[in-house]
Amino acid sequence: MIRFEHVARAAAAAIVALLMAAPPAAAQDRLRTVQTAQTATPPAGEKKQHRLILQVNTNDPAMMNLALNNAANVVQYYKETGEKVEVEIVTFGPGLHMLRDDTSPVKARIKTMAQTMPAVSFKACGNTQANMGKAEEKEIPIIPEATIVKSGVVRVMELQEQGWSYVRP
Repeated sequence: MIRFEHVARAAAAAIVALLMAAPPAAAQDRLRTVQTAQTATPPAGEKKQHRLILQVNTNDPAMMNLALNNAANVVQYYKETGEKVEVEIVTFGPGLHMLRDDTSPVKARIKTMAQTMPAVSFKACGNTQANMGKAEEKEIPIIPEATIVKSGVVRVMELQEQGWSYVRP
């Protein structure tokens, strides 16, 4: 019984010692986090550049309008803070209908946004356009406000690799 008490006391002392050593290490981690955040902050007077990808891959007018709302809200927010922002709406799969000249339910809204919000751009997946063309046996027209990229998915990947933030409404 005496040995058990001795072992228990030694274990308790070791646990207390470990707990007492942990807070300084945690404080060092917090300090590193703060230092990292400080080095990521742009110099005084220089505004941070924000970049956002919005993905649309469904043929759903509500989703398309939500993406446009998100874009407009982000642009307005950063306009009010005086910071720069770029928003790129990338469409592929059934979401390409958003940028199709013959089927887009939001074509008029995109035209207005393109004229009033130059920070927002629209990208149409060329692979989807080609596949829809084969399936429908016709050329798929894209609205003039959009630019065709070879692959919408690859475009999203490449922008993320460049540090762009990603949102799927």
